[in-house]
Amino acid sequence: MQGKKKFTPKIFYQLSLDALVPEDNFYRKIQSELGLDFLYKATRNYYGKEGQASIDPVVFFKILLVGYLNNINSDRALLRYCSNSLDVRLFLGYDLDEELPWHSTLSRTRQLFGEELFLELFRKVLSLCVEKGMVRGKRQAVDSAFIKANASMDSLVEKEVLEDASAFVDELEENSEYKVTTERKKLVDRHHAWKEKECKGMPGNTKKVRYDEDGEEIRPKYLSNHTHYSPTDPDAKISVKPGKARQLNYSGQLAVDDAHHVITGACASTSGSKDSVIFPEIMNQTLENLSLNQMQTEEVLADAGYSSGESLKYCKERGINA
Repeated sequence: MQGKKKFTPKIFYQLSLDALVPEDNFYRKIQSELGLDFLYKATRNYYGKEGQASIDPVVFFKILLVGYLNNINSDRALLRYCSNSLDVRLFLGYDLDEELPWHSTLSRTRQLFGEELFLELFRKVLSLCVEKGMVRGKRQAVDSAFIKANASMDSLVEKEVLEDASAFVDELEENSEYKVTTERKKLVDRHHAWKEKECKGMPGNTKKVRYDEDGEEIRPKYLSNHTHYSPTDPDAKISVKPGKARQLNYSGQLAVDDAHHVITGACASTSGSKDSVIFPEIMNQTLENLSLNQMQTEEVLADAGYSSGESLKYCKERGINA
């Protein structure tokens, strides 16, 4: 006989969250392997002695970990996911009838904590990987990747043009990133004019000519870090990869151990920075992270973007084969 399931919600239930989550659940394994109680001491100085209690710092970092493992980069979407997942609720320590923190609480707490706290957690996880024999330490591979910024290209504002030499001197004194001299603007305009001429007739540049209400040809708007910046996110820079549209990005630097592809170092910079310039920063952190686990690096693998006299000098001084 064919069955047909009927659902009638009950008013009262007698069950426990712990019984609903299998014993071999992934988050149960993380809970048993990764102890985060050290975060209470590490975050103590960020809070006062009175007032309303904050979000539990361990819960905060567990929520961020869930977001990373599930590739969720929106606080609203992340909390919806946590609320709907039984195993995540058990991992966070929130029962079925408990309301999770607000998304704005995550944003404010993320801004409250300093970089050193996130680095301390990163090193804790790395030490666990070392204990499990997942890190060799001898050879590290370094590379970068664009990280899309949460800012629109339409929000870009043209930098202020300085018309006289005295203003240019003031710019040098204040070391402003958001002003450009008239001479530099001429060089940028000349570059754009050359690009428009050279790209004419190429695929992607043979679009139909459009005209405005005055009959003037609407020319494509060339945007450059020399002439424009984002007022909503000044750290984001215009960048492009072959075959992809221009967008505002950061540059993420990663160092990975070659044994089991465990990340041993990570830092961020503006996408306009050359990899060779950031090389000492990512290597300093990586070498320090490994030294805390009594490991020494002998070789570094990197592409041509990291090749420079300074990078080779850095490796030679530390006895590293590049």
